[in-house]
Amino acid sequence: MTERLWETHANWWQKGFTDGADPEYEEQILPLAVDLLTGFDRILDIGCGEGQITRLLAEQKSQALGIDITWAQISAASTRSNGEEYVRSSAGALPFPNQVFDAAIACLVFEHIVEMEDAIREVARVLRPRGRFVLMLNHPLLQTPGSGWVDDHMVDPPSHYWRIGDYLIEQETIEEVELGVHIPFIHRPLNAYVNALSDSGLTLERMLEPPPPLGFIERHESYAAAAFIPRLLVLICRSGEKL
Repeated sequence: MTERLWETHANWWQKGFTDGADPEYEEQILPLAVDLLTGFDRILDIGCGEGQITRLLAEQKSQALGIDITWAQISAASTRSNGEEYVRSSAGALPFPNQVFDAAIACLVFEHIVEMEDAIREVARVLRPRGRFVLMLNHPLLQTPGSGWVDDHMVDPPSHYWRIGDYLIEQETIEEVELGVHIPFIHRPLNAYVNALSDSGLTLERMLEPPPPLGFIERHESYAAAAFIPRLLVLICRSGEKL
C-alpha cells in the first residue's frame, strides 16, 4: 500500500515541495544538505523523489546518485537530470556493492519505511570507512501523532502550549495531509533510530534541531508561536573502519 500511495501522489509532492514551492526545503533542508555534504565525492541520495537534493549535490561537484522506490519520481528525476544517475530501488535492498559511497543522505524518508533497520544496515554496508550519513527526520518527539496546539482556557490567564502525543508507541498511520492526499507515516521514538544506527556500526557525531525557517513561520499568523518548536531533526553519523 505504501508504494501505491506514493505513486498516486507523486505529482502532489513534486508540485508542493520542489522548485521553491516549500520554504522548509528552500530555506533549511537544501542549504543543510549542501553544508553537510559538500566535499564528499560519491554520494547516495536515498528516497530522492524527483531529484532536487541529488541535482543540488551534483552542482557542488559531487558524483551524486539517487534511488527511489516510486516509478513516477524516478521518471521525473531522470527527465530533469543534468548527468547524475537515478535508480529505482527500495532502501532495504540497495543494488550496489559494499563500500562504494563516501556519503549518503535520507531526507524525510525513513519515517515512511517499514523495514527501517534493514535500510540502515544497507546504508552502513555501502558506505566507505569513515563515510558520512545524514539522516533528516520529521522530529520524532514533537511531530508525534496526536501532537498539536492546545488553547487552555481553564486557567487564568489562558495558556497556549504544544501537546505531545503518545511518543513511546511505535505506530503506522495513513494521514490525510491535504484534501484527498493520503500519505503513510511510521512514528518511532528517537531511540529506535539511534539504536539501529549503533547496531549497524554507524556512530552518531552530531544532532541538529533547527528552528522552523522564517518562510514557514510567515505562512500563517498562528505559526509565530511555533518559532521555537523544531519540526526537523538531523542526525549526522559516521561509518566505522571496516575489514
